Amino acid sequence: MPPLLSALVGGLIIGGAAALLYLLHGRIAGVSGILGSAVAPETVDREWRVAFVAGLLLAGVALRLLAPSTVPVGGAGTPLPLLVLAGVIVGFGTRMGNGCTSGHGVCGVGRGSARSIWATGTFMAVAIAVVFVMRHVIGGA
Repeated sequence: MPPLLSALVGGLIIGGAAALLYLLHGRIAGVSGILGSAVAPETVDREWRVAFVAGLLLAGVALRLLAPSTVPVGGAGTPLPLLVLAGVIVGFGTRMGNGCTSGHGVCGVGRGSARSIWATGTFMAVAIAVVFVMRHVIGGA
């Protein structure tokens, strides 16, 4: 499948899933909030949250089994300590921004939330700057 078409199909699936979660359950598909509440001891609606996160993980495993070339192992050659550091930084930013790319970028922007539009613009600008520095200043892959 051509990259543009696969990106379009993937975006439609993500948007459709977010819309269904909101329409059927009145919940925003913010993955960081769903995961955070799934592991919080006081959560009363844990079942759907655990199922949601399990579905994300199982979808990745299924894709790896069905189309192995689409899911690189080990972060496409990135050293494990760097991946761990990146995960910690993303987690910190998610807490600091009160949401993640799915909550702000997919759901919030789709709802026209000014806060989400600003948050999405901020993390996109930072991501662009980091890629530029990594590829053109530091010289990494």
